[in-house]
Amino acid sequence: MTYYEFHVSRNTRKKYKFDKNLFALNGDFIIADFKQARILTEKINETRRIEGQHNLQVTAGQLNALGLLHEIYHYIIKHYEEKENNGVIARSINYLQQHLGEKELHDVLIEYINEFPPQKVFKGIQSPEEFLEDTTYAKPNREVILEELILLHLENNNPAAKNFDEFYDDEQLSKKVKYIEVIDSVEQFFITEKPVGKELLPLFQFLRKPIYSAPQSLEAQLDFILENWDVYIQDKFHKRILSSKDLIYEDAKLFIQQGGGEKATPPVPNYVLDKDFFQRIRSKIAAGMQLTKEETNFYYAEPERFTQDTDWMPRVVMIAKNAFVWLNQLSKTYQRSITRLDQIPDEELDKLALWNLNSLWLIGLWERSTASQKVKQYTGNPEAAASAYSLYDYVIAEELGGEKAFENLKHRAWMRGIRMASDMVPNHTGIFSKWITESPHYFVQRNDPPYPGYSFHGPNLSDDDRFEIRIEDKYYSKKDAAVVFQRKDNITGKITYIYHGNDGTNMPWNDTAQLNLLNAEVRESLIQTIMHVARKTPIIRFDAAMTLTKKHFQRLWFPQPGTGGAIPSRSDYTMTREEFDTAIPEEFWREVVDRMNAEMPQTLLLAEAFWLMEGFFVRTLGMHRVYNSAFMHMMMKEENSDYRELIKNTLDFNPEILKRYVNFMSNPDEETAVNQFGKGDKYFGVAVMMITLPGLPMFGHGQVEGFAEKYGMEYKRAYYDEYVDTNLVKRHEAEIFPLIQKRWLFSPVTNFELYDFIDDFGNINENVFAFSNQAGSEKTIVIYNNSYSEARGTIRKSVPKLRDSQNVSGRTLSETMGFNNDGNHYYILFNHKTKQEFLFNGSDLYDNGIYIWLQGYDYRLYLNFREILDTSGEYYRLNIFLNNRGVSSIEYALKELNLSGVHKEIEQLINAHNLELIEEFCFTCDPILENKGSSKDYKFDSLPIDIYNNLDALVREINYAFNPPVDANKLLEKITQDYNFVKIFHSSIKNLSAKKSFTTLINTISSVMTVGIEKDYKNGLLVLLVFVKNLLEMYKTSGNDIQEIYDKLLLQRALNNALTNYGYENITDDLRLLEIISSPEYVNNIKNMLDISVPKSSNFKPIAYSFIDQLFDN
Repeated sequence: MTYYEFHVSRNTRKKYKFDKNLFALNGDFIIADFKQARILTEKINETRRIEGQHNLQVTAGQLNALGLLHEIYHYIIKHYEEKENNGVIARSINYLQQHLGEKELHDVLIEYINEFPPQKVFKGIQSPEEFLEDTTYAKPNREVILEELILLHLENNNPAAKNFDEFYDDEQLSKKVKYIEVIDSVEQFFITEKPVGKELLPLFQFLRKPIYSAPQSLEAQLDFILENWDVYIQDKFHKRILSSKDLIYEDAKLFIQQGGGEKATPPVPNYVLDKDFFQRIRSKIAAGMQLTKEETNFYYAEPERFTQDTDWMPRVVMIAKNAFVWLNQLSKTYQRSITRLDQIPDEELDKLALWNLNSLWLIGLWERSTASQKVKQYTGNPEAAASAYSLYDYVIAEELGGEKAFENLKHRAWMRGIRMASDMVPNHTGIFSKWITESPHYFVQRNDPPYPGYSFHGPNLSDDDRFEIRIEDKYYSKKDAAVVFQRKDNITGKITYIYHGNDGTNMPWNDTAQLNLLNAEVRESLIQTIMHVARKTPIIRFDAAMTLTKKHFQRLWFPQPGTGGAIPSRSDYTMTREEFDTAIPEEFWREVVDRMNAEMPQTLLLAEAFWLMEGFFVRTLGMHRVYNSAFMHMMMKEENSDYRELIKNTLDFNPEILKRYVNFMSNPDEETAVNQFGKGDKYFGVAVMMITLPGLPMFGHGQVEGFAEKYGMEYKRAYYDEYVDTNLVKRHEAEIFPLIQKRWLFSPVTNFELYDFIDDFGNINENVFAFSNQAGSEKTIVIYNNSYSEARGTIRKSVPKLRDSQNVSGRTLSETMGFNNDGNHYYILFNHKTKQEFLFNGSDLYDNGIYIWLQGYDYRLYLNFREILDTSGEYYRLNIFLNNRGVSSIEYALKELNLSGVHKEIEQLINAHNLELIEEFCFTCDPILENKGSSKDYKFDSLPIDIYNNLDALVREINYAFNPPVDANKLLEKITQDYNFVKIFHSSIKNLSAKKSFTTLINTISSVMTVGIEKDYKNGLLVLLVFVKNLLEMYKTSGNDIQEIYDKLLLQRALNNALTNYGYENITDDLRLLEIISSPEYVNNIKNMLDISVPKSSNFKPIAYSFIDQLFDN
C-alpha cells in the first residue's frame, strides 16, 4: 500500500523546527490532525511575528486545506493510474528518460530529494541515492518523486497558497537542474494519454481546474472539488473536505472581530416552503405512498404540538426589574435603605397593580457565581456584581434576603394579583458553581488546550480548596477571548479544559461553563432544576433557549462535517446526524414541556429564542410563549413592510404562533425603550401595538418612567442620576394601562385579522398596521401609522389567514366585525385615544370599509362598538352632518342635531341688536305709572317688533322638535310681562338710589340680583334669565325639575354659542349662574335679604316681592 508524505523544504524544516510530517496519506484512510495543524501554524506565526512579517500570518484551516489538496491530487493521480490508465506513471518515467536523458532526469529527482527530503533522508537514515533506488510499498520511489514534482509545480502556481511559498519554493530547484524541462515534458506526455473527467481533459489540465476556478481561495478550490470531483473522492474525502471547511470557518471566528455596529434586524420567517412540503407529504401519506428518508425526518421533526394555555396565561402582562438596581432606586425614592426583597414597599406593588401589570420578572434572583464577580472586577469594574446569568445555584441570593424575603415579596405580590417570574439558564452555569464542584463531568470539555497559544497563569477563581479555576490569561489583557477555561483537581492533579458558554454569535461568555446535553444525566438534572424553579415562580423565562435545540446544540458543539465553525476548535468533535440522534433521541425542550404539562401544568414556560426558531418553539416544542425580537427591531427601524410580512406569513401558516409571541420594546440585552423609540407619539403608537397585538406584552425596567440607562447584568446600582418623567407616566396611565384590562380581547388569535391599508391611489401603504379582533360581544379595530409621513386610506379586506386545515382566505371588515349592510344600521365606535365617538353606516362599511387619515405616528383604536337600527332617519341625517368627524357623544350630537333649529333661533334672538333693544326697553325707558302704590297699576309696554318676531320663530322651532306643542301666544305674553317687571323693578331701584339711607340696600340687591343702575353685563344676564326662565317653565312637567329641562334642551351649549358670538368671554360661570338663580333656594335667599335690609315702612318691599314672585314663580 503506497504511503505518501507531504514534504516541505529542508530550510523551512530547520527554520520552524518541524520534526514530524504534517499530513499523511495511508492507503484508503487519510488522517488530518487539526491539533497538529494548530501547533504548526502557531510556530510559523510566532517566528514570522518575531521577523516582523505580520502580514504573512497563516491559519490552521489554510494549512489543513493545502495539505488536503495535496493528498487529493495524489489520490486522483493514483486513481487515474490504477483505474483508468494502468502503468501511466512508469511510462512517463520512460518518456522523460528518452526525451531528456536518463542523467538529466536522475539529477532532477536527486535534487528534489535534497531540497525536499523525505523523513528518512532528513533524519540521515538513507542517502538521497538510496531513497531514489528504493520503493515505498512496492512502488518505485522514482515514480513517487515524479508525482511530488508534479504537485510541487501545481502548488507553486496556486495564488491562494502564497503565504506558504517558502514551504515548497521551487526557485532553487529550477536554477540547479532541469526541473522546468521535466515539468514541460511530462505535461506534454499526458496530453497524448487518456483524458480525465467529463470534459475529457489531459491530466495536468484536469488537476489545474480547481486553481483556475478560484485562484485566491483554498476553500473555494475545495468547494470546486466537492461539486465536480465527487465521483472520484466521495468515499475518501467528502467528510474531510467538509471538516476542513469547518476549520477555515473557525479560523475566521478567531481572526475576525465579532460584533460591533448596529444590531441586525432578525430575518422574516417564511413558512411557504415548509407549508408546501408538509402538504405534499400529507398527500403522499393519504395516498398510501412511501415517504423518503428526508420527508420522514422533516415530517416527524416539526409536528404541530401546541400547549394550550390555562385560564390566566393569555392575560399576562410582564414587567422586568433588575433586582439590585431596583432596590437601589427604591432606596433613593423612599430615603431609606432597601436592600432585601421583603423591604420593597407595598406602595410599589400597589403601583404595579394600579397599572394593571400582573407579572413581575426579577432579574438576578438566584445565587450568583463569585468567580463572575472576580473576573469583572479584575478586568476593570470594581463595583461589579456577578452576572445575573453566571449562577452558582438556584437558591434565592442571600444578598437579596434569601428564601424568606422572596416568599414575603411573592405573597404580597400575589395579594395584588401579581405573579412572580424568574430566569432559568439551561445552557450553562458559572465557572464556579455547585455543578462545577460536584459534577464536573456535566460540562463540555477536553484534556488539552485547543490552541497552543493559550496560557492559564492568572488568579485562582475557585472558592473551594479542592480544585482551582483559571480563565485564559489574555482575557485580562483583552488581547484574546479563549473558548475554554482551566479546572485543576488538587486531589488527583487532573487538569481539564472546560468550554465557556457560547452561542457562536460573538465572544464566549467568560464567566460561564457550557453544559453537555449529550449526557443524559445532565438533561435529567436540568429538568429537575426547572421543576424546582417552577415551585418558586409560576412563570419561567429560559435564557438563550434556542442553543439547546438539537439543531443548534449539534451545530455549536458537535457539528456534522461541513456545518462546523461556529465555535473555534469544536470541529475536532464532529458527529454525524445518526450519531447525534443516538445520543439525544428527543428534543430536550419537548421532554421538558411534556414533563411540566404532566406534573406542573400551571407553569408558563417562556423561551428566549431567535434564529428563526420562534415558530418551532411554540408549535413543535410546545412552549407557551417565545421571544419576538423582530417586533422591537422592525418597529424601531420602521421596517414596516417586513413586520407586516412577518404577521402575514404567520397568519398564512399557523395563526396560533402569533398568539404565543412575547412582544417588547426593550429587553435587558438591548437599548432602553426611550433610546430606541423616544417619548413621543412613536413610542406610544408602538406601545399600543404591543398591548393590542396577540401575544404577551413585556415592559422593560424603567420603561414607564422614561429611564435611559441600560443596566448591565453585573450592575448593583444605577449609574445615571435619572428622575421619573411624570408626564410620560401620566400618558401611560391615560392611554396604555387601561388597555391592559382588555387583554382578554386582544390576546386571542381566533378572530384576529390583519388588513391592507389602501391609499387614495389604490396602493398598499406598508407603513400602516391595521388589525381587528373580537372576543364574545367585544370588538376592536386598531390602526397605527409607524412613519413620520401622514397616511390617508381605507381598510376593507383582510390578508389571507389559515382558518382551518385547508382554508386560507381573507375577509372583508364587515364580515369579520359582523356589520349589517342593509343601510338602516349604524355603528358607534369609541376612539380610545381621543375619547371621541364615531358614527359609521353599515352599508358604507360593507362597500367601502373605513377611511382613515393619520398624522405621522398617530393611531386609532376603536372599542365599545354599538349597533343602532335607524327607524326614523335621524342617524342618517347625523351621519351626513358629522361627515366622519368624532364627537364626545353620538347621543349628545344627535340631540344637538335635533335641536339645531331651536339653537339657531336662540342665537338669532340673542344677538347684539336684540340685546341692545331689550336692555334699552328694560333699563333706559321709565315705566308708565297709571296708579301709584302698586306694581299692578303700571301700564305694560309692547316688546320691540324684532324681538317679538324672533321669539315667535323660536317657539315654532321648539314645537317642531318637541311634543306636545306649547301655546306661542301665552309664552310671548309671559315674556312681555316679565320684561316689563324688570323695567318697573329697575326704575324702583333707580329712584331709591338717590336716597343715601338706601345705599346698603342697593348694594345688597345689586350683588344678589345682578341688577345694577348702569347698563352693563349683569343687566344683560338678567335679560337672559327672563328668557330662560320662561322657556324652561313651558316644558316643566311633573317629575322633571328645572335642571333636567335645562339639560334636555341643551341650553348651556346654545347660550354659550350665542354669547360667544356676541363677544362675551369667560361666560361659563355666568351660564352656571343662570341655572343657580332659577332655583327655589336662590329665591328664598333674596327674600331673606330683603327682610333684613328693607325698613318695614318702605314702599319698596311690596314692589320687590311682587317682582320676585312674578320673575321667579318657578
